[in-house]
Order: sequence, then C-alpha cells, then structure tokens
Amino acid sequence: MSFQNLGLSTALLKAISKKGYTTPSPIQEKAIPPVLEGRDVLASAQTGTGKTAGFTLPLLHYLSENPKTKFRPIRALILTPTRELAAQVHESVKDYSEFLNIRSAVIFGGVNQKPQVAKIRQGIDILVATPGRLLDLQNQNLLSIKRVEVFILDEADRMLDMGFLRDIERVMKLMPSKRQNLMFSATFSKDIRKLANSILNNPVQVEATPENSTVDAISQKVYRVAKGKKTGLIIKLISEGQWQQVLVFTRTKHGANRLTKKMVASGISAAAIHGNKSQGARTKALAGFKTGKVRVLVATDIAARGLDIPLLPHVVNFELPNISEDYVHRIGRTGRAGANGQALSLVSADETSYLKGIEKLIDQKIEVEIIEGFEPDPNASTEPIKQGQGRQRNQNRNRNSASRSSSGGNKNSNRNRNRRRNTNSRRSN
Repeated sequence: MSFQNLGLSTALLKAISKKGYTTPSPIQEKAIPPVLEGRDVLASAQTGTGKTAGFTLPLLHYLSENPKTKFRPIRALILTPTRELAAQVHESVKDYSEFLNIRSAVIFGGVNQKPQVAKIRQGIDILVATPGRLLDLQNQNLLSIKRVEVFILDEADRMLDMGFLRDIERVMKLMPSKRQNLMFSATFSKDIRKLANSILNNPVQVEATPENSTVDAISQKVYRVAKGKKTGLIIKLISEGQWQQVLVFTRTKHGANRLTKKMVASGISAAAIHGNKSQGARTKALAGFKTGKVRVLVATDIAARGLDIPLLPHVVNFELPNISEDYVHRIGRTGRAGANGQALSLVSADETSYLKGIEKLIDQKIEVEIIEGFEPDPNASTEPIKQGQGRQRNQNRNRNSASRSSSGGNKNSNRNRNRRRNTNSRRSN
C-alpha cells in the first residue's frame, strides 16, 4: 500500500513526499478511506503511529476539493486537550497544506489572544484549538464555528481525564448538527465510547493495534528502589549511561520543579514543563530539549500527549501514574515511527499496586532490576499514596477558620476560590 493508492490529491502527495513519507502507517491506511468517503470515524491507535496524518490528510483533501471562494468561515475544527498538542497538530496541518490554498490557525490559552484573533479575522479554513480558549473567544464574539463541516476530537480520552466533558458539550451546541465527526485517541474507555455515541453518527470503527498496547520497539524495565533514593538513582542512570535526551515524568508540578533543581545542581541540564509554567517557558523548555541544549525534560502528564520528539531514546517514570492508561501514553513518547526506545520506571513500595495495574492493562510482566546501593526499603508500606492528603488537611483547617468568620466573609472566600478555580482551568488550556 502506498499513499497514491489512498486517493489523495496530487498536491497532498507532493507534500507527503517532501516530508519523506512513502508508505502509510496502519492507522492511516485504515482511517483515511472512510474519512474521504465522508463517514464518521472512531479510531484507536497507540501513540506514535501517525494518527494526526490519519485525519489531517483526508481533511485537507476534502477542503481543497470543495473550496469556498467567496469567504472563509471556519470549516473544520480540531479540538485537542493541551497547548503542545494543538501546536503540534497545527504544524502538521501547515506542512501537509503547503501546496494547497488552505488557511489555518491555532489558538490556546497562556498567551496574548490578539495575534490569534487577528489571524482568524483574515479568514481561515481550519482551526486547531484547546477548549478553554475556543469558548473564551466565542463568548467574546471573536469567532464563530456555526459553519463547521468537519469536527475532529483528538486524544478524546485525555479530554475526559482533564475534565473537558462540559466544554465539549458546549462546543457541540455551537456547531451545525449536520457535519462529519472524527474521534481519534490512543485508548477508548467506556466513558469515551459513551461520548462517541452522543457525537458520532453510524461511525466506522478502526483500530490499528489492540487498545492500551505498547509498541514492540519500546524496551521496558522497572527499577525497584527506596522512595528516598529515587533522585540519586535517576542521576546515576543518566550520568553513567551518558543519556543525552531523557523525558522524565513526575506525578506533581511541585515534584517536577524539585527534581529539575536537583538535576541542575548535579550538573545535568534540565527544565520542567507543566501547567503552572507560562506558555513562553513551556515553549522554551521544549525547544531546548529538542535541540539538545536541555538534556532532561521533566514533565507532568499534561505533556504526555503533546510532545512529538523524533527518535527520543529514553522515557523515565520517576513516579508511576496512578491511572494505568497514562503509563501507555507516557512511554509512547519513545519508540515512535518504528524507532527503538527505552522506558524505565523507578518504583517504590507504595507504588506496588500501580505497577500491578499497569502490567494487567498491558498484559505483560515488566522486567525488574535492583541496583546495589539503591535497594528498596523492606519495611516500607505497600499501601498506595493517597492523593491530596495534605490538601485535605489544609481544607479542613480553612473550613474551621471560615466557621468563625462572618457570613459575608464566607461569601467573599467562596467567590475568591471560584475565581482561582476558573483561572486555573483556563491556564491549563
């Protein structure tokens, strides 16, 4: 099978050839034909297998073959969960539309909206967006999606994980009911299938690989280690292994910042990327990592779906995710496009149940190694970490304090908390 056999236009084939691609990946081979036919599609494939081209190429073919010459309303909307993924998808749109008369734009939070609005006002065919910024600009009457012909929900399961269900439902109401709908993701839970039933009309379901599977090119290993010795172990592995490009995942933003500082203090160039970082800082960190100026990028799961780093050799789980599916997304940053990759996890006693859940999900026992001097604590509890214990104690103290305040003070406190919550929600987009 070649791209020529898929029925794509000459201009698209030229762009594909310029990128150096000759043979479609399994998900592209299965998804592109029904999308070209105008069918709704529910597509599942592991990360790094070319899902973006699976919907971008047929979308561009349709728009270019059915042009709107008088004006340029937004005809296609691609919704993504994170800024990084939105930027990555938009780059693909621009690359593949190089020889087409197609205009596109990307919008996301964390940056000034004025350049984004100016781009939209020039007239665009395709809009790539995160939910928060999209709804914000729509509420300001700065854009309209009432003429959208194709709606694409990328990384749909991550959308639900990040609490975007209500935003998705709001977006759906702003578009015409008659349109083509595509849902692409690495995994599909029961909740996702429920969402698909509410969006898709008699969809074609395509699957390139079994759900939640990990690519064969990724070598996986677990290092059993005492919790307090993790930092020393990861520094040893990176230094003695002379690893030059390592993506490290932590469970929290604070943990990412703390580990980054310790890496730098040990002479390893490192940067953190997470939701509390400004968009400028996130872009700078990622650019430095891609060019080799930054040796280690420490990230939270917000980056798991938005990072596309060719030939990334090492991914390290400094802490295992408490959601097993996130492990698949994390290690999927390596072993992309057929390249080999190594995924390592530092596992302390309190993460034992997380490891069991991951092995059950991927139906695979992961090789275990213990390094001398970094042995696990035999007396440590295997009870999993209870998320937010510290936050709960603070909330209890706040409630006790609030009960001694006036009702007016309570109202002001509630309003302040709501404002902070809304600000944090927008910042994540």
